[in-house]
Amino acid sequence: MVCTDHRDDRCRVLLADDQLIVAAGVRALIEPSCDVVGIVKDGRSLLVEAERLRPDVIVMEVLLPLLNGLDAARQLTKLAPESGLMFLTVQESSRMVADAFKVGASAYLLKRSPASELSQAISAAQRGDYFLTSLLIKDMMVTNQSDATGVSVCTSVSSLTPRQREVLQLIAEGRGTKEVATMLNIAVKTVEFHKFRIMDHLNLHSTVALTRHAIAEGLVSP
Repeated sequence: MVCTDHRDDRCRVLLADDQLIVAAGVRALIEPSCDVVGIVKDGRSLLVEAERLRPDVIVMEVLLPLLNGLDAARQLTKLAPESGLMFLTVQESSRMVADAFKVGASAYLLKRSPASELSQAISAAQRGDYFLTSLLIKDMMVTNQSDATGVSVCTSVSSLTPRQREVLQLIAEGRGTKEVATMLNIAVKTVEFHKFRIMDHLNLHSTVALTRHAIAEGLVSP
């Protein structure tokens, strides 16, 4: 497996996945030719370690606790702009793939993709090129055709503000208002206001409905 992209130095990779057995497996696959400089289990730790370590490539799951991969990627483009972003995930929806590339990802791979695609995706992310797993290329072509005809328009959490998405994710993870306020360093009333605005924007009327919508959108895992 070649991850060095025509350079003498080895590609430095930071892994982000809350399933440590998956991260360990990825590490075993890429370490013969890449250096795994760290493994983190949630989106907030990812931001801290990415800024500290400045890896060549960040390989992350979409469904990260505390801060999902998409919102983390938005911030990583500013915190660690030199790091290539790659998603290695279970999320297969065409909308998720499109959102991933919109927020700055260079590569998108599924955890059921052929192992041979892993090195290709990492190399692409390191170069700043694009790579999409062969398992999803056909689906994305169909989606692009639908988008071109104006069919299939859905309310998405991507239309929320970054702060609203943070609040929604934490609520959907089962965290109470006070806990969310503490984690985000904001007032309880501010959390309640954000929740009200989110429910109004998404036309949802309960915490259960918010949670179901967050799961359906891939913001949190079931």
